Amino acid sequence: MGMAMGYTVATPTLISLMQGCKTEPAMTWEPDFFTKDQGAALLKLVDIVLPKTDTPSASEMQVHLFLDRFAAEAMEPKKRDFLKLTTEKFMQKALTESGSETLADVDAEALEKVFGGLLKISKEEREANFEALQKYEEGVAAEDSSVLLDDTVASFAFANTVRDMSIWGYKTSEYVGEEVLAYLPIPGEYVGCGDVQELTGGKAWSL
Repeated sequence: MGMAMGYTVATPTLISLMQGCKTEPAMTWEPDFFTKDQGAALLKLVDIVLPKTDTPSASEMQVHLFLDRFAAEAMEPKKRDFLKLTTEKFMQKALTESGSETLADVDAEALEKVFGGLLKISKEEREANFEALQKYEEGVAAEDSSVLLDDTVASFAFANTVRDMSIWGYKTSEYVGEEVLAYLPIPGEYVGCGDVQELTGGKAWSL
């Protein structure tokens, strides 16, 4: 899935993207890839995926900035075009289902309802969506203009991408990597099989 969405980038590129997201305030954010209204909705969406609990929220870790800059600077052109298409379909669905006139009027509760409705589906529906996405991708590669993508499937693709990339960007952030996850930049003893509670206190490794 990571390769399909074009997530694979050189390590220096990824590091520079994350470093560039450290200090920019959310309130003055001007997206590079998304429109301003889409960016405002994305800001709410990343916190739906990772809200503030005893750890910072996704927006506090500037995950929305990371997603925007990754799309603008690191995605392959075809993947970028696909994300633009699915973003527009999702945002239109959010507008329609919330009864709002503009994205600025769609609150977090309404976005969560649309977002959850797309992702909380049966295994069979999920498999059917991925099959439809694969056929569409094959059609685009073959330059077959007769292959169309259903609006709901496109919206699902956007929701799935935002969820996966939000988690990825969050776990890759400096604070989460060093303070929330188990962090050991200079490995010591190798333990092939051990109790995670004893080794890290139940935390996953950041590296």
